[in-house]
Amino acid sequence: MYEILATDGLAKLGRLTTTHGVIETPVFMNVATQAAIKGAITLPELKELGCQIALCNTYHLHVRPGDELIRERGGLRAFTGWDGPLLTDSGGFQVFSLASLRKITGDGVMFASHVDGRRLFIGPDESMEIQSNLGSTIAMAFDECVPSTAERSYIIESVERTTRWLARCIGKLAELNRGDAINQGQMLFAINQGGVLNDIRIEHAKTITGFDVDGFAIGGLAVGESAEEMYDVLDHVIPHLPQTKPTYLMGVGTPENIIEAVSRGIDFFDCVLPARNGRHANVYTSEGRLNLLNQAHARSDSPIDAACACQTCRSFSRAYIRHLFKAGEMLAMRLCVIHNLHFYNNLMADIRTAIENGTLGALKNAVINSE
Repeated sequence: MYEILATDGLAKLGRLTTTHGVIETPVFMNVATQAAIKGAITLPELKELGCQIALCNTYHLHVRPGDELIRERGGLRAFTGWDGPLLTDSGGFQVFSLASLRKITGDGVMFASHVDGRRLFIGPDESMEIQSNLGSTIAMAFDECVPSTAERSYIIESVERTTRWLARCIGKLAELNRGDAINQGQMLFAINQGGVLNDIRIEHAKTITGFDVDGFAIGGLAVGESAEEMYDVLDHVIPHLPQTKPTYLMGVGTPENIIEAVSRGIDFFDCVLPARNGRHANVYTSEGRLNLLNQAHARSDSPIDAACACQTCRSFSRAYIRHLFKAGEMLAMRLCVIHNLHFYNNLMADIRTAIENGTLGALKNAVINSE
């Protein structure tokens, strides 16, 4: 059940109640692609960082170690030690990112595994079966993530195929949930596609809202188009998605991207940026981003951010963390990923408070000015 608790303009403070706990929105989903946060952070440790929900990758876990092995172990939550909500993507993004290793048909996608080259097929039925075996809280419908540079005729064809796949996903998940699924209350989100062509996006949004699903995602953005193009798509599409269900902007993004999208009505986010940037000594602070490899930090006894209460900032200096990077110590990556994930989750908490207090505009200006 999804409830709207407060609004500030188009921004919504919400609550999604699931079989695995309550999610306060807007929310950032910490990305655990292969059931782990890159940077040596365990999923149970995410609770200390303010994480409400983690995201795992259907395609990658199907390839390795195998979704049936995970099912035998009680599903992803038991396998990883994470006791909160989980979202699994459908494998649809790999249709885009592994374009050189796949072939699309009307029934699904044939991949050559990026690990060992073996052939594997994922369609809507297979995606639902994999996600059911993983036992996630929220499953994503199988779709094709279309490049923004694709021809209009191809985008139309792809969107129509994604709609047909959605209908099959709904039927298959209902069948699985009536059986011996690990999570018989598994939710399903549909995905809006259409590149940066707003007329196709709007028509697809109108179409998928006719399906009985638990939420709606906007996919196929943050894949090469400009931020202005992304915001323009959101401005056109969100009014055609129901406010009574959560909306998810897939793969986004920077703090500025997030607060801009929240102000347009988005509830859910995920992005690899905080962990990826942290592993490369790029950290987020209340005064903007820093590169800890810069010589200016070599003798700095200051924490990454004096306004931050994370474990890293409470205990370690910029000079020490920079030394760890220069020495090739894994601890350097871990400390920066801890900080960045804390920053993102704390940002979302500040956003929720601002919506409740009607002060999102002021927070938005502060975030944008610090970027």
